[in-house]
Amino acid sequence: MPKVMPGGSSAGGRGRRGRVHSVSSTLAEINVVPLVDVMLVLLIIFMVAAPMMQQGYNVNLPTSRRAPALPAEEPIYVTVPVSYARTKTVQLGNESVRLAFLQERVRQLMQNRTKKQIYLRSDGQVTVQQMMEVFESLKNGGVENVGMVTRPPG
Repeated sequence: MPKVMPGGSSAGGRGRRGRVHSVSSTLAEINVVPLVDVMLVLLIIFMVAAPMMQQGYNVNLPTSRRAPALPAEEPIYVTVPVSYARTKTVQLGNESVRLAFLQERVRQLMQNRTKKQIYLRSDGQVTVQQMMEVFESLKNGGVENVGMVTRPPG
């Protein structure tokens, strides 16, 4: 947009109106091209530097001859048999546990584990409602993830 500047007249200051405004051809807009160039350079610098900042420190951990190695955590399986509707009993690993005691027994098993995960197997004739009873008891016992075990087709 043209800039209007006060001053001079067309007749050397002796016109009928006295002062006449002249129009300047300079633009009062900000040039964004250099700003975009600088921002793109900064973006490239940060994109190159970001993977280098995620590197950790090389540390030589001490070893101990007396401490036993931690065993890999074996998965825990809970099996809901067809007889669950009558007996309200599930298989926790190799032991039979009644539903009333399942929550406390699972809490004891999950106490020293880092992955609080259990795999749930059930017979095809067990209803969804019965599965939800067992699922709720597992969640109340401190299980964070419940995996459903299925058989592949064929």
